[in-house]
Amino acid sequence: MDMYTSLVIVLSELRRSIRAVGLSVGVGTLALFFLAPQLLTVAQGHLSEKLYFFSVAGPFLAHVKLALFGVLFVLMPWLMAVLWRALAKPFKVTGIQLVLFIVFTALLFYAGTLFCYFVTLPFGVKFLLGFGSQDLQPVISISRFVNFVVVFVLAFGVVFELPVFMVFLAKVGVCPRLFYEKNRRYALLMIAILAAVLTPTPDVVNMLLMGGPLYLLYEAGILVLMIMRIK
Repeated sequence: MDMYTSLVIVLSELRRSIRAVGLSVGVGTLALFFLAPQLLTVAQGHLSEKLYFFSVAGPFLAHVKLALFGVLFVLMPWLMAVLWRALAKPFKVTGIQLVLFIVFTALLFYAGTLFCYFVTLPFGVKFLLGFGSQDLQPVISISRFVNFVVVFVLAFGVVFELPVFMVFLAKVGVCPRLFYEKNRRYALLMIAILAAVLTPTPDVVNMLLMGGPLYLLYEAGILVLMIMRIK
């Protein structure tokens, strides 16, 4: 089966679930909207400043975004199950392997988001607000703050899934283990670029807080391939 045919099958399988996913996300967002003030309190956990809004719809849209993020966070195991079931059919991933792909993808996503919230985000916020002074006081928009937190946390959740997709690509023959082993220097370069783009501050400390774990996850992916004897 060629790659084009496999892609068509994956998209066809995803299309079967898209209505259920869309409905669940919509209903969940509506339900969590009423808990958005509590979610905002959690998001402000590392921010000692007050938030302001500069448009009539600003607070409403910020609460909607928080509710949507909360739904994606809660439904992530199911969303990963939908994705992997679609990938499983053309690439013949079945049984316990499929279950492991779903479980570890969800676990790594949660690990990335929690690592971001408790470790990286406080450093980023502290660094950025450190440029303030007596004559330069922060006036932070609720909309921009919510965008900043949601995108940053989701980005960490997604990139932490690197080992799972490394294993998958090796299993289906796209990128063999030898490819990962021979291209460590290029992987390190790409990780450094990714960390520079996704971290909210340009300082080395925050880049290392993302790049360091990412490179360890890259090596973990190679180690898992060796343990599973996937070449």
